Amino acid sequence: MKIIRSKDFTAPQAWGALDVANMGGITTRLHWTDQPYKWHVNDGEEVFAVLDGIVDMHYREDGEEKVVTLTTGDVFFAGIGCEHVAHPQGEARILVVEREGSV
Repeated sequence: MKIIRSKDFTAPQAWGALDVANMGGITTRLHWTDQPYKWHVNDGEEVFAVLDGIVDMHYREDGEEKVVTLTTGDVFFAGIGCEHVAHPQGEARILVVEREGSV
């Protein structure tokens, strides 16, 4: 059993993570960041839930870049082949569920 107070979590560098669980190769990690990530495509599906803060999620659809603003409680699902990058507005805490070892 674990209880994690996500609002209390920080990391020494952007995108630092706390491993919450690994369920048969699917990881759940809590990330803290105040910097953008990098454009990437996961090797599987990804669930990205904003627990605290505001994140502009940039993604490409049919070669066109789009942006959606995610606030606390919002969830972004990146299907296979979805190129995306998260840009937090200030500090953010994000729960990410994805295949173990994914980018």
